[in-house]
Amino acid sequence: MVERIRSDAPVLVIGLGRFGAACAGELDRLDREVLAVDGNLELVQKWSERVTHAVQADARNIDALRQIGAQDFQVAVVAVGSLIEASVLITANLVDLKVPQIWAKAVSQSHGKILARVGANHVIYPEAEAGERVAHLVSGRMLDFIRFDDDFVLAKMYPPKLVRGVGLNESGVRSKYNVTVVGVKSPGRPFRYAEANTVVTNHDLIIVSGTNSDIERFAALDR
Repeated sequence: MVERIRSDAPVLVIGLGRFGAACAGELDRLDREVLAVDGNLELVQKWSERVTHAVQADARNIDALRQIGAQDFQVAVVAVGSLIEASVLITANLVDLKVPQIWAKAVSQSHGKILARVGANHVIYPEAEAGERVAHLVSGRMLDFIRFDDDFVLAKMYPPKLVRGVGLNESGVRSKYNVTVVGVKSPGRPFRYAEANTVVTNHDLIIVSGTNSDIERFAALDR
């Protein structure tokens, strides 16, 4: 039986470039214990007071990983994606040390395939994902955009005119445009989940779910 990983399990973050540092910093803000590792002493010193632990080590060397206790972690993030050979070797080392959950940054699809074959449980494409997100935002129609693996999308946007001033059941958003208004944020009020009789005003923001193409069509409607 596979051991379930605790939601508060300590995290090993290897690489303190922009991606790794952002990941380690956010984990620390979420009160997760973090061991940050990098071969650059200056980066280690910079982050030593910002995360639980920061050490200088060459993670390409499996013995160095053993010395810092990498084998005791249940979750690891390999954040050295720009150094393809190093990221693959580090991922392989973590697999050999039997770390159950490995997240690895990739810079290309081919790089990601290699990481997955080596044993990474989750492959991350931060540059590609950020680029796609920006492409949807620069049109000005959406304020935020998240796409999931199966083409399911969550988007934050200003409501098109057709849904303003009437209940969502009356405007027929789901039946006409195949999207669902999940929630509404009114100025000065907390987020609330949308119901059939929810009325959206000119000042509200809405959270909408659906496929990428349906969300794009809905966002392009007359405002």
